[in-house]
Amino acid sequence: MNVPVSSTYFHIFSQSGLATDIMWGLVIFAIWLLDTKERPFKCLKCRSTFVRRDLLLRHDRTVHAKDGGIPLVSEGRRRGGAGVQKSSPAPAPPKPSITIDPATLEQIEASSDGIVDIETAAMLMTDFQHKAAAAATSQVNDRAESDRSFSPGRGPLLEPSVSYLSGNATLPQMPWDTLVSPVDTKHFMTQGNGQDSHTLSSMERHGPVSDALAPSLHSLVNSLPVSGNSTPSALSPYPSMTGPVSPVNYRKSPGPSQALTLPKAPQIANEIERNMIVERIRNADALGSLPDSFQLPSTAALNKYLSTYFNLYHHHLPFLHQESFKPTNTSPPLLLAVLSIGALYTFERQHAFMLHVGSKMLVTQFLQHKDNFDSRKCPLWAMQSSLLNMIFESWSGDPKGLEWTCSIKSLLANMVAGNRYQLKLRTEAREGAKPTREEWIEDESCRRTYYAVYIFFGMLTLTFNHTPAMSFDEFDNLELPSSESLWNLDVADDEAWRRSLASTTTLTVREAHDCLFQGEQVRYSAFATRVLINALFLQVWNHKRSFEALQDVVTEYKLRLALETWESSLEVCEPETIVVPLSTPQKGHPLIFNSLAVYRNTRARLEVDLKSIQEALRYHSSYEVAAAMTVAREKVKRSQEMNKVLQSCFECIEIAAIQGINWVAKTSATNWSVEHPLCGLDLMVILSLWLYRLEHDEEPATEAEMAIYNKVRNLFDDDAVDAFGKLSSTVARVWGNILDGVVVWGITKLMGESFKLHSQALIGYEDSLRVAKDQPIHPMPTKTLASVGTAY
Repeated sequence: MNVPVSSTYFHIFSQSGLATDIMWGLVIFAIWLLDTKERPFKCLKCRSTFVRRDLLLRHDRTVHAKDGGIPLVSEGRRRGGAGVQKSSPAPAPPKPSITIDPATLEQIEASSDGIVDIETAAMLMTDFQHKAAAAATSQVNDRAESDRSFSPGRGPLLEPSVSYLSGNATLPQMPWDTLVSPVDTKHFMTQGNGQDSHTLSSMERHGPVSDALAPSLHSLVNSLPVSGNSTPSALSPYPSMTGPVSPVNYRKSPGPSQALTLPKAPQIANEIERNMIVERIRNADALGSLPDSFQLPSTAALNKYLSTYFNLYHHHLPFLHQESFKPTNTSPPLLLAVLSIGALYTFERQHAFMLHVGSKMLVTQFLQHKDNFDSRKCPLWAMQSSLLNMIFESWSGDPKGLEWTCSIKSLLANMVAGNRYQLKLRTEAREGAKPTREEWIEDESCRRTYYAVYIFFGMLTLTFNHTPAMSFDEFDNLELPSSESLWNLDVADDEAWRRSLASTTTLTVREAHDCLFQGEQVRYSAFATRVLINALFLQVWNHKRSFEALQDVVTEYKLRLALETWESSLEVCEPETIVVPLSTPQKGHPLIFNSLAVYRNTRARLEVDLKSIQEALRYHSSYEVAAAMTVAREKVKRSQEMNKVLQSCFECIEIAAIQGINWVAKTSATNWSVEHPLCGLDLMVILSLWLYRLEHDEEPATEAEMAIYNKVRNLFDDDAVDAFGKLSSTVARVWGNILDGVVVWGITKLMGESFKLHSQALIGYEDSLRVAKDQPIHPMPTKTLASVGTAY
């Protein structure tokens, strides 16, 4: 039912009680802005008016930049500027600010034409309640942080980091065990039913975190629920760590028969089910190889780990079928692998390592003691467990973990090849008949797992310059993954499910790939988008490694055409009707946001080769990585082609600046995928080195170069740049602070430290070279991870 906006104001207000009048008032005000086209923000330098303040700021930067005068600054910067006056008294903490997401208003304005229906109002109210819950949770401890400027020099990002390598432990630890203070750890471990008090993590033995980071983490820990669905009015178990979820136009949903929300995270109902899991683990450990220190955490902790895996990590690589994932029926190695990553996202490192090592040992037993092992008969759970364990090790920040991953890459690739052959035989045996729902779920699980392995191997190549372990030809005629809406569809009526399946278009990898190289837009799912950009990246990587690359201009032209077609195909990507409980700037599924990060990196690799930095990353010494960054400046040229690459670099840091750099430093670790820091490494190195050349080269900057420089410069205020001497150093320092603000994956801590050292080198480049020659570089000590347990 659609009604004019103007006739709904007092009706809605009269139906609400006093407790919700304020919330409804803000909602009505937002709708009134859309209805009356009011433009309250006026430019004092001309007669232009705007609906939002950020549009006014952008107008001032772009139109009046050359007019002189004092440029406008955002509210956050004005508050930050006031904060550096030492003589000024500290103001009282303001009340939590609750705003309507501009993306939501823009979507409603574009689609409503002045008419707002009940479903749209409900969507707006849901977004508003989410913001209100986040503001209420973080009011006491987090407000002072969020109000500060995102400039380097003013926030806690520039304060000294804590030691991440202190203390001993009975189990191997990440080099970032000290992320949570002892007080927070005790509260975190005992907030459930009190059964975790005997399994306090190794974090309790270390010193407290820095004063700047402790309040935000304390707020995070207090906000964690016992189960994944016990937080009202919030779409994430971390309401204080998430922003507005990308809005979904419910009026375009396929109908009430299809689910618009994700299934709930799998949970363990009671102690009886936990005991069943313990018994299954004991039976899987036939040789008794699990260490004596291995002990399954309490039911409350297990449910917390399941919630964080499926709510925070799963959407970035959705190869498990959430609806059919039952903890009591899942293979023990796979369950332990899922729980280990879930424990990482709750910052419980001790439990994460214990569960991970248990999963590795159980998979090892299965593979080494299975009679007549055949990759064609290898169960799917073994492949999925191995993949999650390799992900855990590769991004752990431990060089021996990466070496272990490399040692079994061929084994996992062989599992994929054998299992894929069996899938082909099963499909051919049906002789064209449609699969049942159970058969389709099994087949789709296989396909998604193959692609997840392919994507993971691609990220190893992107990060460490490793030779790809799988060829694109492995998949050739394999169907692309389905939409996330169909994958998560919960329909009791089998006939309704069949209609949904029949309405979807199936496309093979080869067909979609050929269309991209022919310049034809292709319609496929969000997961397929991620698969294809991975394929294009690997093709660019192979092209740049060939001896004929300099003369082969035809291949490079085709690659550029395919990349442009891939980007334009995002416009026709299959729309998703599910709400993912993550906060990403990109509208749509998080897989789209992740794919764009890989896309920007791929475009940059067509011009700049930073192979030396990627190879230095293999050995996990921040000093060696920083040295490789600094000496790579000769590879960054000043040209028109480089200006196009710099646009991708600017977009990478602009995303963080628009969201708020302090906010991104605290939230991106749990909301964004690991692709973003990994893909951003090359881009930020290129940007910082290009800025350095522009600042020091005798050749004057062109007009196009100055335009790029000013765009980057406008992201920071004067105090921020003055604090580090040059804009190039500022960019490197800020990016380093973003990466190690809150750490889930240890590799980001390594990269953050490397960028900070790189920033110091950019301030005094000649001095840094002299010091590097006089003093040898010693690798930082790292706890061993892969040595625990037997290798596959």
